[in-house]
Amino acid sequence: MLAESMRGICVSGNAPDEIFCRSIRYFSGPWIIRITFILFTIWWGFGEIIRLNYLRRPGRVLNVLDFKWQENVCKFYIVSNLGFAEPCLFLTLMFLLRAPLQNIDTGILSRKWNGKTASCVLLFALPVFVLQLFLILIGPELRENRKELPPYFTRTARSMQNSNDIALCSYPLLNTILLGLFTTVLTAYLIWLGRRILKLVINKGLQKRVYTLIFSVSSLLPLRVLLLGLSVLSRPEHFLFEALAFSAFLVLLCCAGVCIVILVYCPVADCLALGNLNDLEARRRVILDDQNDTASLIANQTHLDESIGISPERNSDASTKRGSISFRTFIRDEPSSGPFVELSLFSPSRDENPPGSPPPVGWPMMSSPTHVHGP
Repeated sequence: MLAESMRGICVSGNAPDEIFCRSIRYFSGPWIIRITFILFTIWWGFGEIIRLNYLRRPGRVLNVLDFKWQENVCKFYIVSNLGFAEPCLFLTLMFLLRAPLQNIDTGILSRKWNGKTASCVLLFALPVFVLQLFLILIGPELRENRKELPPYFTRTARSMQNSNDIALCSYPLLNTILLGLFTTVLTAYLIWLGRRILKLVINKGLQKRVYTLIFSVSSLLPLRVLLLGLSVLSRPEHFLFEALAFSAFLVLLCCAGVCIVILVYCPVADCLALGNLNDLEARRRVILDDQNDTASLIANQTHLDESIGISPERNSDASTKRGSISFRTFIRDEPSSGPFVELSLFSPSRDENPPGSPPPVGWPMMSSPTHVHGP
């Protein structure tokens, strides 16, 4: 029923309905990518929960695992978040920003746009995932073969000082550097995209959104990489490491929240607001039509009253005058020898004249009847 009603509105041909339908199509076009962006954010948040050292302390959930399995969980976190979730998150953001610069009909409103964008996101994130996985797998060999390389370049976990059965996750510096290079490229591309978008935007509200998005992403993403790089200066159980790791988590969480509000929530709110405006426009058109019909009815009624309100006496006088003129003209031009009767609707009849009264204008003198006397 909803699809049929929307189809009926979109084929109505009215300008407000076409704008409304185009906005609905603009929202419904990339809805899969918008939901995918939220799913990537949830995936990233789940990985951050797994990384928490609080879950590895005695009596916690991950404490039931031995040291080797806890270390494998830390490796999975590095590959999952730094190698897949965050790159996919950044790439999805870039494609959503790039969508308005494409052709509307062949771009974001195309039925194939979601599939193409999802394929491009996975394709561009694949090299980062492979490199992160490669660094995790060859990390132990690099530590053994290159003794001059500090361990924090490749170490994904280290044991607690008081317990060798607990593995606390850390951020390998090589993996952080790789993420930083990827973030730098995307930040530069984001600034270039933002400049192109700002040239097309004429609404001040949209300009504020674009400025907020560009400033948030271009500042928070490099800040997160910087905080993760500085975390190698402290051990995972120390307060400095926890503060740096938690700050990096909050930075990316704020960045993801701003992106979700601007790229997901605001388009939905705009479409709903445009739908309300379309309803108001339809109601206004109905009211104007009713007013026009009422005004036409009043004008017709007034005209009818004026036509009926003309007095019969006035019409009689006018017709009599017109008849008299024609009679006199007829008499002046060509005298009549026979009887003549004025053809007027309101002229008096012969029978209505009282006896002995002079005949009205236009009536000939009636001679008295001739009495025939007998011989």
